[in-house]
Amino acid sequence: MLKAGMKAENFSLPDADGNIHSLIDYRGKKVILYFYPKDMTSGCTTQACAFRDVYDDYKERDLVLIGVSKDDENSHKKFIEKYDLPFLLLSDVDTTVCKKYGVWVEKSLYGNHYMGIQRATFIIDENGTIIKVFEKASPKENANDILNFLNRY
Repeated sequence: MLKAGMKAENFSLPDADGNIHSLIDYRGKKVILYFYPKDMTSGCTTQACAFRDVYDDYKERDLVLIGVSKDDENSHKKFIEKYDLPFLLLSDVDTTVCKKYGVWVEKSLYGNHYMGIQRATFIIDENGTIIKVFEKASPKENANDILNFLNRY
């Protein structure tokens, strides 16, 4: 997994409408880049709604919020519409970006092992350097944990 102090890996991924976004497009702004396992699941919905609920605070600080999962554009569109999410969700269907950031990991459920996305959040500064990593981000607390960190930063 990428760590604080490292340069964030650039990427280009489609949003829910098929528009391509590259990390470098947001140079000059702090970026909150969060990886999550799957649209419409309980933990991911909790996390997305928590981000939605503090989104005005993020906008006041000129933060860019980007969520990434391996769900396709259509899934993201439904997720955004159902929960009125005001931020970008990008599709990493082939997990290329997840692998670059080290969040594509082996998981275990009921003794079965499989590959999946570890819920993690990266705060990236205006120059593209990672300044904080929440390696196992809490769905309920992550949105506020970021604000608390930035208040001290």
